[in-house]
Amino acid sequence: MSSLDSSPPPHSQSRLVQIAAVLGAVAITLGLFLLREQIKQLGVYGYWGIFLISLLGNATVIFPAPSFAIVFLVGGSLHPLAVGIAAGVGAAMGEMTGYLAGIGGRAIIENRQLYQRFSEWMQKYGMLAVFVLAAIPNPFFDVGGMVAGALRMPAWKFLLAAALGKSIRFCLLALSGRLILGE
Repeated sequence: MSSLDSSPPPHSQSRLVQIAAVLGAVAITLGLFLLREQIKQLGVYGYWGIFLISLLGNATVIFPAPSFAIVFLVGGSLHPLAVGIAAGVGAAMGEMTGYLAGIGGRAIIENRQLYQRFSEWMQKYGMLAVFVLAAIPNPFFDVGGMVAGALRMPAWKFLLAAALGKSIRFCLLALSGRLILGE
């Protein structure tokens, strides 16, 4: 490296991106946790409100969010398929925090047994693995998102598979709300 080249070495830039991604995911999670009561009020705004609740609720990496209950309740009064799709697309976009945490924190999760299992499954099945994790209610989607990010799955593939899986799940939840609470 010449003395005129002032840019940091590539390894240093990569480490800065990793740190920024992890700090960003933690900051979003903390902010959403602190604003959780205000987030619940977005349901009165119809489909856009459901989209925003789901986006914000799924942007949390650690803390739970109210999106399931709100999708169920709103499915009883608005069109359940539209509610499910709005919630599914919002959820997929919100899950980018886990994906970004995976890009930034690969070393944090890389040595854990669950990471190894998900990593093997993600490498073998790719988008299908993300789709299944998104469609089936489970507490492990955040880990799957982190693995997808750590493995550098293209973001558009992650978003598409997550949106399809989560839309199916939320459509079923909204339809349940329609059947139980419906008009």
